[in-house]
Amino acid sequence: MAANPLRGEAELRIGERVLVLRPSFTALVAAEEELGPLFALVERAAGGGLALGEMAALFWHCVRERPEELTREALGEAVVAGGLAAATPALRVLLGQILQGR
Repeated sequence: MAANPLRGEAELRIGERVLVLRPSFTALVAAEEELGPLFALVERAAGGGLALGEMAALFWHCVRERPEELTREALGEAVVAGGLAAATPALRVLLGQILQGR
Protein backbone atom coordinates (compact mmCIF):
# COMPACT_ATOMS: atom_id res chain seq x y z
CA MET A 1 0.00 0.00 0.00
CA ALA A 2 1.18 3.49 -0.81
CA ALA A 3 1.73 6.20 1.77
CA ASN A 4 -1.21 8.46 2.52
CA PRO A 5 0.06 12.04 2.80
CA LEU A 6 -3.22 13.07 4.46
CA ARG A 7 -2.22 10.84 7.39
CA GLY A 8 1.30 12.25 7.47
CA GLU A 9 2.79 9.10 5.97
CA ALA A 10 5.99 8.93 3.94
CA GLU A 11 7.63 6.28 1.78
CA LEU A 12 11.12 4.91 2.24
CA ARG A 13 12.65 2.64 -0.39
CA ILE A 14 14.65 -0.24 1.08
CA GLY A 15 16.13 -2.19 -1.81
CA GLU A 16 13.20 -3.37 -3.89
CA ARG A 17 10.69 -2.77 -1.11
CA VAL A 18 8.91 0.45 -0.24
CA LEU A 19 8.15 0.90 3.44
CA VAL A 20 5.39 3.22 4.59
CA LEU A 21 6.37 5.35 7.57
CA ARG A 22 3.51 6.61 9.71
CA PRO A 23 4.24 8.89 12.66
CA SER A 24 1.43 7.62 14.86
CA PHE A 25 1.19 8.58 18.52
CA THR A 26 2.40 5.12 19.55
CA ALA A 27 5.35 5.24 17.14
CA LEU A 28 6.41 8.70 18.25
CA VAL A 29 6.14 7.80 21.94
CA ALA A 30 8.39 4.78 21.33
CA ALA A 31 10.86 6.94 19.40
CA GLU A 32 10.84 9.56 22.14
CA GLU A 33 11.47 6.95 24.82
CA GLU A 34 14.57 5.87 22.94
CA LEU A 35 15.82 9.16 21.51
CA GLY A 36 14.71 11.73 24.04
CA PRO A 37 12.40 14.70 23.44
CA LEU A 38 11.22 14.91 19.85
CA PHE A 39 11.51 18.68 19.72
CA ALA A 40 15.22 18.34 20.53
CA LEU A 41 15.47 15.74 17.75
CA VAL A 42 13.93 18.20 15.29
CA GLU A 43 16.34 20.92 16.46
CA ARG A 44 19.33 18.61 15.96
CA ALA A 45 18.08 17.75 12.49
CA ALA A 46 17.59 21.42 11.61
CA GLY A 47 21.12 22.18 12.77
CA GLY A 48 22.62 19.30 10.81
CA GLY A 49 23.36 17.35 13.99
CA LEU A 50 21.01 14.40 13.59
CA ALA A 51 22.97 11.17 13.88
CA LEU A 52 22.43 8.32 11.45
CA GLY A 53 21.39 6.04 14.32
CA GLU A 54 18.74 8.55 15.37
CA MET A 55 17.33 8.68 11.85
CA ALA A 56 17.24 4.90 11.61
CA ALA A 57 15.57 4.65 15.03
CA LEU A 58 12.87 7.14 14.05
CA PHE A 59 12.24 5.24 10.82
CA TRP A 60 12.16 1.91 12.69
CA HIS A 61 9.50 3.07 15.11
CA CYS A 62 7.39 4.62 12.34
CA VAL A 63 7.29 1.67 9.90
CA ARG A 64 3.56 1.09 9.45
CA GLU A 65 3.64 -2.60 8.56
CA ARG A 66 7.07 -3.94 9.41
CA PRO A 67 7.93 -7.08 7.43
CA GLU A 68 8.76 -9.94 9.77
CA GLU A 69 12.14 -10.49 8.12
CA LEU A 70 13.20 -6.84 8.44
CA THR A 71 15.57 -6.25 11.32
CA ARG A 72 16.51 -2.91 12.73
CA GLU A 73 20.12 -3.44 11.67
CA ALA A 74 19.01 -4.24 8.11
CA LEU A 75 16.94 -1.06 8.03
CA GLY A 76 19.93 1.01 9.12
CA GLU A 77 22.20 -0.69 6.59
CA ALA A 78 19.63 -0.07 3.85
CA VAL A 79 19.47 3.63 4.72
CA VAL A 80 23.26 3.83 4.41
CA ALA A 81 23.27 1.80 1.18
CA GLY A 82 20.57 3.98 -0.37
CA GLY A 83 22.30 7.17 0.70
CA LEU A 84 21.18 9.94 2.99
CA ALA A 85 19.84 11.97 0.08
CA ALA A 86 17.33 9.20 -0.68
CA ALA A 87 16.20 9.03 2.97
CA THR A 88 15.90 12.79 3.44
CA PRO A 89 12.41 13.23 1.91
CA ALA A 90 10.92 10.66 4.31
CA LEU A 91 12.79 12.23 7.23
CA ARG A 92 11.49 15.67 6.26
CA VAL A 93 7.89 14.42 6.26
CA LEU A 94 8.27 12.78 9.69
CA LEU A 95 9.93 15.83 11.22
CA GLY A 96 7.23 18.05 9.75
CA GLN A 97 4.56 15.86 11.31
CA ILE A 98 6.29 16.04 14.68
CA LEU A 99 6.13 19.83 14.52
CA GLN A 100 2.70 20.22 12.94
CA GLY A 101 0.72 17.20 14.03
CA ARG A 102 -2.37 15.94 12.31
